[in-house]
Amino acid sequence: MNNISWKDKMTEFQTIDVRHLHGNFFEGLKKKAESLAVGQGLHIVQGFEPYPLYAVMEGLGYERFTEKAGETEFHAYFYRTENKSGEDDAPFKPLALLNYPIIDEELGRIAADFWKTTWQSDKRTLSYETRLLLSLANAVGAGRMRQATRELVKAYIHGVSSKELDDVFELLVWNQGIGFFSSEIGPSVLFSAYKLIKNGEKQSKSRDEICLALRERFGEKNEEVRV
Repeated sequence: MNNISWKDKMTEFQTIDVRHLHGNFFEGLKKKAESLAVGQGLHIVQGFEPYPLYAVMEGLGYERFTEKAGETEFHAYFYRTENKSGEDDAPFKPLALLNYPIIDEELGRIAADFWKTTWQSDKRTLSYETRLLLSLANAVGAGRMRQATRELVKAYIHGVSSKELDDVFELLVWNQGIGFFSSEIGPSVLFSAYKLIKNGEKQSKSRDEICLALRERFGEKNEEVRV
């Protein structure tokens, strides 16, 4: 706290308490953050440490400080030091975490900590890309095509090659069987996203163009993909 040069300005930040808000309020928060000028800030109150916000706010040019006021009360302060667009932020935020505090605030805190341990801990040995592909395959095995599609989009945008995806789908045929693949995977939104990548590369489109198309067609606006 002593190293924060803007701590004397925190009392001027607009406070937004999201602990009892339901639904997807993330986009509203992001738009508010985008509208603030350099030298302004936001104070977010949440029932768990708001890990999903950190990367987004950093991408928009914010520094942060978070303090824990209670087991289910966290105060996150974000101060804008530069005007960045945040266009390069990773696709899909873990918005499903917002559902757990509706059931129980302590459950919300546990779920957020578990997500951080799984996806953001520097103790992990497997690369982030490998873990995304494993998560994709596990999701298909459990019949969760929505999750599998989200993992595929994140994996490709994060640098996984189409040849690596070829290997994954070949293993899905092997492990799930031709019948399951034909009736469940082939017609799925997951395979549609995969085909978009393959067709884009055959048409000599750049990786940036394909990533943009993935975001547009298989992003949060897609009813079969969003959470």
